[in-house]
Parts: sequence; structure tokens; C-alpha cells
Amino acid sequence: MADLSAFPITRKWPAAHPDHIQLYSLPTPNGVKVSIALEELGLPYEAHRVAFDTNDQLSPEFLSLNPNNKIPAIIDPDGPGGQPLPLFESGAILIYLADKTGRLLPADPATRYQALQWLMFQMGGIGPMFGQLGFFHKFAGKDIEDKRPLGRYATESRRLLGVLNQHLQGKAWLVGDDYSIADIAVFPWVRNLVGFYGAGDLVGFQDFPEVERVLQAFLARPAVQRGLTIPG
Repeated sequence: MADLSAFPITRKWPAAHPDHIQLYSLPTPNGVKVSIALEELGLPYEAHRVAFDTNDQLSPEFLSLNPNNKIPAIIDPDGPGGQPLPLFESGAILIYLADKTGRLLPADPATRYQALQWLMFQMGGIGPMFGQLGFFHKFAGKDIEDKRPLGRYATESRRLLGVLNQHLQGKAWLVGDDYSIADIAVFPWVRNLVGFYGAGDLVGFQDFPEVERVLQAFLARPAVQRGLTIPG
């Protein structure tokens, strides 16, 4: 049985199954990327809820795993060389899980890099822009009298949706017929934009039918449906 006692985070969130991947997360757009990937891959894992309302992410135990105090983070007890691997940043975790299993990234090198470029597109564009739009539209930002920040993020979010919509024409997924970690990264954010943030009308989501089509295909996957609720 794996020994994870060297990781301080396990003192706050004890591992009932230390031979399983330990996931520290919340069902946010970034958090569910990893739970969905784990469900798609069928890897055994144990989910631990990092509660923001009690500032779990600022606890010394969590910071020992991710000094950037963001979810998700993992410990894989069977990492490279059979040694435990701690890892944070959702994009890095997705690449690691895909490489570990040989799935969710195309084997062909050129197509693999195409998938990675769309993963980076989410990390550098969709995530930050949709997140800022959500702040200014749904949360404290709505009280700011200056409407330029909201307008900026709405315009940029609409532009990004247009990029996706154009690219997805004639394709099942972001990399053609290959469902990949790129889709797992992008579509939880699209779901959040039009669902939790309630910004569909603001960005004119009805103008992006290809994005809506692939979003619905994504949400129909059983592993996605499970992953969206983890940790409960």
C-alpha cells in the first residue's frame, strides 16, 4: 500500500484509499476538468472537497501541495518511476493523465499538438475571459458603475466563441473525430458561461450553433455527467 504520509495535505484530508489518485478540488469549471478526465479514463481516485467558504485553499496543508492556492491538485501514488507525484494546474494534470494512460490525446504527433494548442487556447483565453465576464456580470463587478470592464470581457468572450464556432464546423470535436483533453478543458467553461454565469444573452450565444452542438454532445457523455458533480 502506498505511503502518502510525507505529504502534509493528507493530515487535513486523510486518504482512505492511498493507492488511488488523490484529487483535491471543487466542481468549478477548472475543477471538473480533472474529475471528468478521471471518470473518462476509469482511473481509481479519491476526491476531497476543498471548501472555499472556509478558506481550505489557504490552509497550510493545501498550500503545501499548491502554493498558488488554486484547485484542482492531485497526488498520484503511482507516478513516474513508481514514486508519488504531486501536481497542480488543471492543464498540466490533464496532460499528465493523458500521457499516463495513452488516452485522450491523439497518438499522431501532429494531431497531438493540435489538441494541445486548443488546451492552451482555453487556459490562456477562454478561462480568464469567461471568468472575468462572470465576475462583472454575476458577482461583485455588477456594482461597478463603469461598464467598460464588462463590455471588454463580453466582447472578447464573444470573439473567442466565434473562433470556436468557426473551427468546429464539420467537426465532431475540437480535433476532428478525436475527443480529447482539449474538449474536457473548453466545454465546462462554455457550460458555465451560459449556465451558472447566465451570460448567454450578453454574448449572443444563439449566434454560435456549432459551439452549442458540441456542448450538448459533451454534456451527453456519462463520464461528463458524473465528473460535473465531483467532489460532492
